[in-house]
Amino acid sequence: MRIILYTGKGGVGKTSVAAATALRCADMGYRTIVLSTDAAHSLADSFDLQIGKEPIEIAPKLNAQEIDVLYQMDKYWGKVQEYFRSILQWRGVDELIADEVSVLPGMDELASLLQIVYLAESGKYDVIVVDCAPTGETLKLLSLPEVARWYLTHIFPVERMAARFASPLMRAVTDIPLPDDQVFETIKELIQQLDRMHTLLSDTKTSSVRLVLNPEKMVIKEATRTFTYINLYGFACDLIVNNRVLPDSVTDTYFAALKDAQARYGQMIHESFAPVPIFKVPFFEQEVVGLEMLRRMAHILYADADPAALFYDGSPQEIVKNGKGYLLKMKLPFAAKSDVHLTRAGDELAISVGNFRRNAILPRALAALQVQKAKMEEGKLVVSFA
Repeated sequence: MRIILYTGKGGVGKTSVAAATALRCADMGYRTIVLSTDAAHSLADSFDLQIGKEPIEIAPKLNAQEIDVLYQMDKYWGKVQEYFRSILQWRGVDELIADEVSVLPGMDELASLLQIVYLAESGKYDVIVVDCAPTGETLKLLSLPEVARWYLTHIFPVERMAARFASPLMRAVTDIPLPDDQVFETIKELIQQLDRMHTLLSDTKTSSVRLVLNPEKMVIKEATRTFTYINLYGFACDLIVNNRVLPDSVTDTYFAALKDAQARYGQMIHESFAPVPIFKVPFFEQEVVGLEMLRRMAHILYADADPAALFYDGSPQEIVKNGKGYLLKMKLPFAAKSDVHLTRAGDELAISVGNFRRNAILPRALAALQVQKAKMEEGKLVVSFA
């Protein structure tokens, strides 16, 4: 099975690329589903078909789904949301408003992740293509399983134990709704599913993130930052799609300056992402909408290649023996030494790059050792343990 996530800055054409990829996979005989995790869905517009909140067949061997956040949250998160709603109503908040604000930040990403787990474990599909939200939201989606696992390990047991001991006393002095074991079991089950999601996405043989960009300076800059964070969170990027490139057949002098700029930025893209393969898609003379245009895009994008193939196989993180110690090497391309900060606490190594942070759980071989030094070397963070 393959899970392929397409992301990029808003407006670069990632939905069209994701839809074209899924259609090509289905045409090649793979049981395929394409789904959108973006709150502002445009997958149905790309296919020019109606797509619902549950998977529906839109072409032979091709299913599609636009995730309905409220529907998914009620399906997976209903018991917890019901508890938060009761707290708000106890405080006198209007019932309708309580129903709206009980949707906590991050729950939409959570619902999307759980649906990917369900589809992957259903055994119904060979390829799952995900049209992700713009890059910022995607980074939160990718980092959520590891954050949730940390919460389940460090905070959740304390909260549950405190609730058990405090409940009899609290009920004697106040009528505030208190969480019961069913609420905690729901949270525990959800986080365990997130852990399975992390296992799926971090398996570089199964899952890949693919970046879609345009040959424009701001788009490339954001893509390089995203590429760094994808590696930071331990996921693999196997393909860059350079979309909307003016073809050589465009010779009008009006576009001369734009073609020159795209040529320069094309070189920048190559220098920034090599050795990851870079596939080009031209700027079409008409909008890429409907099955015919999507097939045309897929044919130009992949030619004779299998879109479900692994185009680049490189581990974003490795541990190697170094004398009596070890080296932890993590790919952080485009990150300057001054941008990277490390904090060690027990068996955890907190790595910060800019505004993003990851708590990396060290394997047993490294947890007992001390961090000796850290340096940036050829786009990799190299941490010495001795």
